[in-house]
Amino acid sequence: MSAYSTNEMMTVAAARRLKNGAVCFVGIGLPSKAANLARLTSSPDVVLIYESGPIGAKPSVLPLSIGDGELAETADTVVPTGEIFRYWLQGGRIDVGFLGAAQVDKFGNINTTVIGDYHNPKVRLPGAGGAPEIAGSAKEVLIILKQSHRTFVDKLAFITSVGFGEGGDHRQQLGLPGKGPVGIITDLCIMEPEAGSNEFVVTALHPGVTREQVVENTGWAIRFADNLVVTEAPNAHELEALRALEARTAAAHGQAGGEE
Repeated sequence: MSAYSTNEMMTVAAARRLKNGAVCFVGIGLPSKAANLARLTSSPDVVLIYESGPIGAKPSVLPLSIGDGELAETADTVVPTGEIFRYWLQGGRIDVGFLGAAQVDKFGNINTTVIGDYHNPKVRLPGAGGAPEIAGSAKEVLIILKQSHRTFVDKLAFITSVGFGEGGDHRQQLGLPGKGPVGIITDLCIMEPEAGSNEFVVTALHPGVTREQVVENTGWAIRFADNLVVTEAPNAHELEALRALEARTAAAHGQAGGEE
């Protein structure tokens, strides 16, 4: 098996975080790629739920959007969107919410709304979708995105989806039922919330990545866990499954899917 890319390392590392049998509310793009890789490798019994209503979706190619027919056609059942949110998500039946982001801060808050001033933005982003509700009510949240000064910022222009708010017990003060984000997986490292402060610190570096690279690509004074480890490199099975999934997607849609 040939060497792997940083994007492949990120996707594989994220897929490994999904436990077999977990009920996962999946975002489109990178989260969908990682969740479906998990289903094809380490977690064959993971239950994938999408915002449009499919439950137990098993797409052979990555969906272009939540309305992609592949999701409904391969699902165990399809229910109204209102039921997905009210009964499944707000009812406490979602184990993991898997989200992407345009920007994230040190407390796992997500921006997918605007860059710059809200009323006169430099960039108008896709918006919230169901992410605020997923971030608020899923038992746990995983976040996946590429790491840079533009994506890991000290202060968000707009908080679309709340992680730990201002840190500490702010999430509990807000009355949000879910545990909040438990991991941020990037193309450089894995971050997890520090006990007490809930500030995200680096707990694992991907193979070949230095602390300096992480510091250079983070917009706040990032810290590293005392017991910092190196992420296990992708194995042949994981890479084969991921590349086959991307090849099928490219053949169907003309793109690999999730390359944001």
